Amino acid sequence: MFERLCTCVGCLTLVIACSSDANSGNAGAAAGSAHGGIASGGTTSGGTTSGGTANGAAGSSQNEDGGRAGSAHAGANTGGAAQVGASAGHGGTASGGAAGGNASGAAGKSAGGAAGTGGASSVGCTSTTAGYKLVWSDEFNGEKGSAVDSTKWTYDVGGTGWGNDELEYYTSGSNNAALDGAGNLLITAKQESMGGKNYTSARLKTQGLYSFTYGRVEARMKIPQGQGLWPAFWMLGTDIATNPWPACGEIDIMENIGKEPNIIHATIHGPGYSAGSGPTKQYTLSAPVASAFHVFAIEWEPNTIRWYVDDTQYSTKTPSDIPSSATWAYAHPFFILMNVAVGGGWPGNPDSTTTFPQQLQVDYVRVCQK
Repeated sequence: MFERLCTCVGCLTLVIACSSDANSGNAGAAAGSAHGGIASGGTTSGGTTSGGTANGAAGSSQNEDGGRAGSAHAGANTGGAAQVGASAGHGGTASGGAAGGNASGAAGKSAGGAAGTGGASSVGCTSTTAGYKLVWSDEFNGEKGSAVDSTKWTYDVGGTGWGNDELEYYTSGSNNAALDGAGNLLITAKQESMGGKNYTSARLKTQGLYSFTYGRVEARMKIPQGQGLWPAFWMLGTDIATNPWPACGEIDIMENIGKEPNIIHATIHGPGYSAGSGPTKQYTLSAPVASAFHVFAIEWEPNTIRWYVDDTQYSTKTPSDIPSSATWAYAHPFFILMNVAVGGGWPGNPDSTTTFPQQLQVDYVRVCQK
């Protein structure tokens, strides 16, 4: 597969190989590995993000070409034992008392069972390893149609193609990212004209608002479906403004492209192992990923990152998976991103089978640490 990558100093064409694991970049890992080095020094809708523009365009939110060069993108309660019923979002009732105070107000999905369409099975991370404590989350409780919490999320805005020849214009506010009033965030890709593009969508990030080093980060999501759609849940190093992608590091927790309905991709990108050479792994589900809610997670420790879907571990990456001369770029703070891209070199463009609007439904995003 071919990927057209542009930076502030020119363009090049990469040949991207396909692989199910290891260091050979697969179509999922690299081909414009959706979303990498962006968002750092550039202007966001909520104001200027941390730092200035590094090395020209590198790391700019508005001009990601230099920042990511086609990269592939990025518990327990602190208190009471609030179970939200077996399936609160599907009508189940809460089985216990109010959730003990947690760091992020997750109690809104505990007592009462109003956990949203997808509904959480418990408040806190669904950890596979004992000892985690919820330290940050967004449960997306709020009035229908309202924008996300501006103390937790900001936006990348624009239609630059984002290094991958993408077709969407990313907006801020509630046009493409809004709460549904039932405990979920809806990131909506629409077929409409804006900024010279024929599609709009949203790319949210915690840059400048929240970052962390090590822990378990997870999101419960129901992804969109259709040719040309590219949902992603991922992370970037907070030093991207001064240490441009891929040196800042990128962790792709989940990526899917519509032409591979049953497959998710997990990838890391760093100096000397990015884009087509980013260590990666595919995981194939028995049914289309978009057919149900799933929990996508990583457990990130010194020198180890493990990937999970619905608490099934399917990949592990360590320094042994990168070139011996390369730097393991995952020992410093990262921030969280999630988005729906439309079109581009890896997923291909929408066709006559693709319907709009399409939505990425997010029940929650949570970070737990030991």
